[in-house]
Amino acid sequence: MRERLRPSLDWLLILVPISMALELAGGNDLLIFATSAGAILPLAGLIGRSTEQLALHTGPRIGGLINATFGNVTELIIAIFLILDDEIEIVKASLTGSILGNLLLVLGLSFLVGGLKHEEQTYNARSAQIHATSLVLAVTGLLMPALFAFDGRESFLEREVVSATVAAVLIALYVAALVFTLVTHEHLFRTPMPEEHPSWSRRRAIGLLLGATAVVALEAEFLVGSLEPALKDLGLSPLFVGLIVIPIIGNAAEHSSAIMFALRSKVDVTLEIAIGSSTQIALFVAPALVFISLAVGHPMDFIFSTFEVAAVALSTILVFMISSDGRSNWLEGAQLTGAYVIMAISFFFVEAL
Repeated sequence: MRERLRPSLDWLLILVPISMALELAGGNDLLIFATSAGAILPLAGLIGRSTEQLALHTGPRIGGLINATFGNVTELIIAIFLILDDEIEIVKASLTGSILGNLLLVLGLSFLVGGLKHEEQTYNARSAQIHATSLVLAVTGLLMPALFAFDGRESFLEREVVSATVAAVLIALYVAALVFTLVTHEHLFRTPMPEEHPSWSRRRAIGLLLGATAVVALEAEFLVGSLEPALKDLGLSPLFVGLIVIPIIGNAAEHSSAIMFALRSKVDVTLEIAIGSSTQIALFVAPALVFISLAVGHPMDFIFSTFEVAAVALSTILVFMISSDGRSNWLEGAQLTGAYVIMAISFFFVEAL
């Protein structure tokens, strides 16, 4: 069962009461930042496990919808608290960083590690191409508003109208892709897998899912509240933290799972975690945050910097080319990982976009 394939970060749950105690005692901001970030790691993993167990109870269609809905709930919660704190640029950077991390780092390490153990691995090329095409669509949604705002002569209202329209279209197309893969053409994406049975009861899965989500929200509030002073102590730019650190915090449990599945030659699951998660962030989470930001009075437009758009576009092209044949090997993994390192070191020395 999948439960056995997943490395556990549950020992880090000890950081939950520690971070709460530090916050209540008015402790050092850097310690609060570190402990709350560490606490989110196992909580995100617990959300993932609860979602999978609930999906096993409900069947493939509803289970697929549940996975799609809760797949990136941790990143969404952190982003909402960043928006409430008016850290809009960090939110945009974290969205870009999540897409890059999943496409290049997670998929790259998975292909690399899996390829070192297995000479060549195969997966459903059709499913990979659907996700890759959706990402190309997302790049279009990022590129056109950036070109529109290139000369800086547009008004605030124009920026918001363009952003809201692009966001609405992307969400509609994300829903259409879900209907296509889970309902009308579900048979094309069915992958032979050993029959799995839930090891948790339905009540336990729902309870842990809701409980872990609530605690993630609390820890996210601690994380965002201590972010600025912690960055000064660490000497890191907000941009680098948004692009690299926050995505790793929100995705670490998923990342380790993707690599473990690749080691066991379950590359379809790895692709669903890596590329599927990126698709959800680009077509649903980022557009949804545009509307959430308007609702809470801290409007976030859908206009990303040229640097961010270029990074996402190049990553999408690489993945599109590598995933088109339905086969993977360690060299392709090394190429994707190398591309991530190149982008990460470039972003490290950029103060602002």
